Amino acid sequence: MADFSALADRARAVGRGFAVTAAVGATAGLAAASYGIWEKNQFELREETLPILPNGFGPFRVLHLSDIHFVPGQNLKAQWLRSLAALKPDLVVNTGDNLSHVKAIDPLLEALEPLMEFPGVFVPGSNDYFAPRLKNPAMYLLRPSQADRNQLELDWPRLRAGFGMGGWLDLTNRAQSLVLKGLRFDFSGVDDPHLGLERYAGWPRGTKNQDITPHLRVGVIHAPYQRVLDHFTEDGADLLLAGHTHGGQICIPGYGALVSNCDLPTWRAKGLNDWHSNGSTTPVNVSGGIGTSRFAPVRIACRPEAVLLTLTAKG
Repeated sequence: MADFSALADRARAVGRGFAVTAAVGATAGLAAASYGIWEKNQFELREETLPILPNGFGPFRVLHLSDIHFVPGQNLKAQWLRSLAALKPDLVVNTGDNLSHVKAIDPLLEALEPLMEFPGVFVPGSNDYFAPRLKNPAMYLLRPSQADRNQLELDWPRLRAGFGMGGWLDLTNRAQSLVLKGLRFDFSGVDDPHLGLERYAGWPRGTKNQDITPHLRVGVIHAPYQRVLDHFTEDGADLLLAGHTHGGQICIPGYGALVSNCDLPTWRAKGLNDWHSNGSTTPVNVSGGIGTSRFAPVRIACRPEAVLLTLTAKG
């Protein structure tokens, strides 16, 4: 009888241990989720300086926005976006995934209206075409998210028209030039590589003789897949701007991103780094993004950001 009693005591002790472990785990999970919900609204401005302009030009300020994932009612995000106009950038570059809700277009355009006073260019991401759906977030640890053409379609033509009416140039599989502060900027953009929609338009005509017409070649991308970075780098880009990764969105302090949601190495999921391909090198800025999917509204150790790049002369 004593042996049975001892076994019963041991079983109760093990049960209590499991209960305590489960309670601690649940508490830790709740604390992490609460922190992640708080952090998603801790908007930051990352500032970088890059000496890539021809001699005699600059400085030139580029405001890089990406992955806004706007949802109606996100007043803090809207106020912060509007406040960025105080930076008075020389150029705004929007690298896609602006929406996370079918009714987000009007409030998004209202939030971005002050920034449309400045020259701008843009390309779309998958969440400009399709609304996000509820997914198991653990799947991102196994592979990049899969394109799903059966999702609810968003009114991308109306958003594109809104950007165009604001004066921003559509670079969806297009090349376009702008003269800004006396320097010719040659842009080449692609549709979202995450959906496999990229088609390379080359560079605008008349850019081969740098001595006669100084210019800067800028590639604009949503998802920084290696094949796209290789193409633009080998084709003479001076700067590449991309988003999509959310900087990993949930990161481990001291380690960084666990995923990039594409084939980009996770240590490149956010920041300004050089990309090397077949003997050519191009600086690439990958934005950590401003928003999240409305079905995963948390950020951990990866605060939302806009990026202000100050371009200066090489010499």
